Amino acid sequence: MAHMTPKNIFKVLILVLIITLGISFYLPTASESANWINLPPYNTLWPLWSPPLSPTNPLTGLPTPIVSSLESTRVLPVQPGLTWDPRRPYPWLLYYVPPGLVYYDPLYGINPWPPAYLKDPLTGLPAPINLSLIKGWSLLAPTATSWLTNNVPVANNTFVAAYPPSSVATTPSLTSLLTASLILGLGPILP
Repeated sequence: MAHMTPKNIFKVLILVLIITLGISFYLPTASESANWINLPPYNTLWPLWSPPLSPTNPLTGLPTPIVSSLESTRVLPVQPGLTWDPRRPYPWLLYYVPPGLVYYDPLYGINPWPPAYLKDPLTGLPAPINLSLIKGWSLLAPTATSWLTNNVPVANNTFVAAYPPSSVATTPSLTSLLTASLILGLGPILP
């Protein structure tokens, strides 16, 4: 084996550094799900599989969430939004009202989003889900058609009953809310 000069050692180190950086940039994208993406600040999952909630970006050709984060004051361009803590058996349907986001839960109805357990009890600040501890989150399938079909109409009706358009000027009418078919990408996309 030939003796390595300092110049050759430097070249090898640079090559190793470039390879290491390349791998580090690849790994985070390799762990992303084909169906869900985690959104700050809580790291709940947002559906990449839903065209109205994650339309295709014409520049990249990839589904891109219509929101970049899910703070409690986030205004949703379409409703309901959908977010999910993969430790739970079902997602939340999100709606915007002037005081902030609310969510529909099949067991507990309409409540302010995020749920209390996603906040630090002392500070009230986000307590993000550590997705690296949740085995297989990146392999989660889209929300079941049957769950959406059974829950979206009930959630929409519950939302409009709790926040009727006549009482809150920015509440949409029931006919402007996404249906299960629209969320699944099976119906026409709203303008």
